[in-house]
Amino acid sequence: MTMISVQDAQTIILDLVTSLQETETIELDQATGRILAEAVTSGLDFPYWDNSAMDGYGVRFEDVNQGDTNQPITLKIVAEIPAGIKPEISIRSREACRIFTGAMLPDGVDTIIIQEKTQKQGTQVIVLSPPQYCGEFVRKKGNFYQSGDILLSAGTKINEPEMAILATAQCSQVKVYRRPRVAILSTGNELITTTEKLEPGQIIDSNQYALKAFIIKNGGIPISLGIVKDEPALIKQKILEAINTADFVLSTGGVSVGDYDYIDNILLEVGGEISVDSVAMKPGKPLTVAKFDNGCVYFGLPGNPVSALVGCWRLVKLALDKFSGIKGEHKPQLITVKSAHDLSSQGKRETYIWGQLKPVNGEYLFSLAKGQQNSANLINLGLTNALAMLPIGVTKIKEGETVTVLML
Repeated sequence: MTMISVQDAQTIILDLVTSLQETETIELDQATGRILAEAVTSGLDFPYWDNSAMDGYGVRFEDVNQGDTNQPITLKIVAEIPAGIKPEISIRSREACRIFTGAMLPDGVDTIIIQEKTQKQGTQVIVLSPPQYCGEFVRKKGNFYQSGDILLSAGTKINEPEMAILATAQCSQVKVYRRPRVAILSTGNELITTTEKLEPGQIIDSNQYALKAFIIKNGGIPISLGIVKDEPALIKQKILEAINTADFVLSTGGVSVGDYDYIDNILLEVGGEISVDSVAMKPGKPLTVAKFDNGCVYFGLPGNPVSALVGCWRLVKLALDKFSGIKGEHKPQLITVKSAHDLSSQGKRETYIWGQLKPVNGEYLFSLAKGQQNSANLINLGLTNALAMLPIGVTKIKEGETVTVLML
């Protein structure tokens, strides 16, 4: 095995992955989390028309700009304009209209006096304080976006803000990249399903569920292929099925140096080209990455649940992002924060320590997960939202010192 750095593994993996070109057109209400396959423009301006940003009175600036608290201006109220109504009136000199937030401005109005700075007396309104400038509290047509400009670029992930933008642009359908298909299989004689009775020496396969959740969270379609016993013929059959039905394969177990670790040899036997077989990271050192002629990329992950997830969070996610069509530089989300605890490492491999980012007194702190930091201990992995990253050569970070954190 040739152990390479995490950064080199990242570079190799991203070089293996080609961004998707296959697209599909879907209804907008199904688009959450999808990736736009083409730029979106609109034939509408935003705002659609001049409208009021506040409840108050629509006026002509020239009528009120000379007033003050000692000599307030009085105007005649000639109309009331709620939101959703096209005004059929023009406001002339010394006139005003009662207007509400979002309502379209009638001709003649160029400024809004907010309700708090007025006093109504019958059919008149007294302007107690003049506006600061012409156009105050007016949203001008096209001020946010002008018709024909690019509204959202290809490669944009559609989250809550993008859904709102697409809806307001009346994009009832959107063209998106298809989702990556990711096969999952677990290897090991000791593994059983969640419904089988646990016998001495056996282990319940949690990786199927953890990896499925990871794939869904990152926009993929999981294809669960179940548990495969440590028999080369069975593993070969399952790998062939996986690589012929999926864009990616995530297998767990069988990639270390034990007598029952068959994955690497089988990948070579069925035509895979192995680019990575060991990474200088802890947990997650045994990692095999291979590519096949049909474009399928295979990740052979460690069997320990924490190791498998750390490999996914740090490396597989970037591959999924690039393949899915997400534009931009594909790199991990790293931030620097203070550590709430002492953190330690042997310093020989890039070490990932799981825990939580928590806001404390206006800044984020990294808190170490309680319990033993062991790659087989998935119990204290609960509520993890970040991994502290200790580089090679760093053996200790003291409480209160800064640490680089991978956000999950």
